Amino acid sequence: MADTQNTNVQEQDIHQLLKVKREKLANLQQAGKDPFQITKYDVTHHSTDIKNNFEELEGKTVRIAGRVMSKRVMGKASFCNVQDLPGNIQVYVARDSIGEESYADFKKYDVGDIVGIEGEVFKTKTGEISVHASQVILLSKSLQILPEKFHGLTNTDIRYRQRYTDLIMNQDVKDTFVKRSKIISAIRRYLDGQGFLEVETPMLVSNAGGAAARPFETHYNALDEDVKLRISLELYLKRLIVGGMERVFEIGRVFRNEGLDTRHNPEFTLMELYQAYTDYYGMMDLTENMFRYVAQEVCGTTVIPYAEETIDLGKPFERLTMVDAVKKYAGVDFDQIPDTAAAKKLADEKGVHYEERHAKGDILNLFFEEFVEEHLIQPVFIMDHPVEISPLTKRKPDKPDYVERFELFIYGREMCNAYSELNDPIDQRERFKAQEAALAAGDEEANTTDEDFMNALEIGMPPTGGIGYGIDRLVMLLTNSPAIRDVLLFPTMKTLNDVNKKNDVKSKAAEEVKAEPEKIDFSKVKIEPLFEEAVDFDTFSKSDFRAVKVKECEAVPKSKKLLKFVLDDGSGEDRVILSGIHDYYEPEELVGKTLLAITNLPPRKMMGIDSCGMIISATHLVEGREGLNVLILEDKIPAGAKLY
Repeated sequence: MADTQNTNVQEQDIHQLLKVKREKLANLQQAGKDPFQITKYDVTHHSTDIKNNFEELEGKTVRIAGRVMSKRVMGKASFCNVQDLPGNIQVYVARDSIGEESYADFKKYDVGDIVGIEGEVFKTKTGEISVHASQVILLSKSLQILPEKFHGLTNTDIRYRQRYTDLIMNQDVKDTFVKRSKIISAIRRYLDGQGFLEVETPMLVSNAGGAAARPFETHYNALDEDVKLRISLELYLKRLIVGGMERVFEIGRVFRNEGLDTRHNPEFTLMELYQAYTDYYGMMDLTENMFRYVAQEVCGTTVIPYAEETIDLGKPFERLTMVDAVKKYAGVDFDQIPDTAAAKKLADEKGVHYEERHAKGDILNLFFEEFVEEHLIQPVFIMDHPVEISPLTKRKPDKPDYVERFELFIYGREMCNAYSELNDPIDQRERFKAQEAALAAGDEEANTTDEDFMNALEIGMPPTGGIGYGIDRLVMLLTNSPAIRDVLLFPTMKTLNDVNKKNDVKSKAAEEVKAEPEKIDFSKVKIEPLFEEAVDFDTFSKSDFRAVKVKECEAVPKSKKLLKFVLDDGSGEDRVILSGIHDYYEPEELVGKTLLAITNLPPRKMMGIDSCGMIISATHLVEGREGLNVLILEDKIPAGAKLY
């Protein structure tokens, strides 16, 4: 009851503060001092310029601009802190220096207002470098309240949705995105120095190829054609190699219709480059040198702290074949596995989940993902992948079941993917056929034949090395950021139930209009028939159904369907349950919800993780396709409550 009263009082306080801010603006406008009529302000220095060059600037006049982050009014003189792009600086504002009228206005300014300050650089008695204002101009009136007024901006969901507020309140966030910009600039400088040309290729394509991913689809009205958003940059860049542009690269957005987790966002920044007359060894040398160059340029060192590790980009990167890596970390030599049947038998023995369509090479890759990736902390090139998972890569002449491909791994994460590019059009067509067969067998990420690209290959492409870099993961590494959303200014977020879908800000109009009850058509729904055999109460009671609270939920890496739940089951210890419902729910939808689970099932290993129970869902069929709804309980039910 007390918490409810405190919340109501706080909401009343906020509404009153917002009202006062608008009244202040109205008073300014009536007095002919409307800040929104100001169109420019000439800035001569930033806060860090003044601090870094104090000896040179002491006693000189500067003009700064920024947001008021704090203010102390003390009679005839006041202090405020002004924040600009690189940092913040203290400003001393005295009535005798700026005049009575201006000082009276200044005292009414709010935290969050944007001001222009002209004044002399000096140092206070306590030694703080400051600006003694001779003029203060209100450049923009803030009509909202900065988060720190009450609880600060620590909620990650709000931080991602309102990045503008996050940038204001958290200087380290601003520093991350400044560094991101510098990283991309450094990549461009390095490649320019290597003779590469930056180009641009289409985003809307009829055939989304070049990677294993499910595309987004849309419709082009003017042409009355269905098109896709690109999932890769590869096939168009290779067309340019065919055309004689020997070194090309592109940095741009690509789009993949897949889940969200700490390392994946449906739209992300990819850099791909292609170089004629070299192979994947040339790409290894280029990659190693570029990573060192960018780290040194942006961070000032090649030794990078990340999470609990220290990553050394200055040492030569290790090189391991995928077969040797699996042999090293899993104790299995795939060179001694004769065929697919033997590989599947081994997978069954080791508890590695595979699909019926998988061949020996696919299973080798599954072993790598299951047993090897987590150990690859320092930079290592994993070379020579199986041909089954590499449809655009040149085979190794001495081992045709493998291809000249590598992936760079750092901290257990794939950082880039590179090939000796396949330039044999006959082999390429056969690879496309195999991909189409995989698509028909249910692999939604398989490629289809791109006939125009095939025509380009038949005209002739020289031996070529190519590579793709996930820019976001590189930024994560060099800024010590744990999640991809921390390095995306505007990450993909699920629209909230009570917000305007365009911008995630509450719509007053929507609040005022009562929505009509949703009308659900069950005419096409098919449900399973009821069991005819009776179940006695003793047998039924052996299943322990409990209410559980979702503490954390995330997509399981390398799985399209599995979500990993960390649950409060009332026991005081976290319970981990994996559930194959990612086709129906994104992780963020379920965090904080109260669900129903069976909690006394024996642990079952799924993707190498023990799943201790089962989340209960309701399933049905709609026109032959399964529909699923997780049973979500009322929040007032406590964790651990037993259901009967």
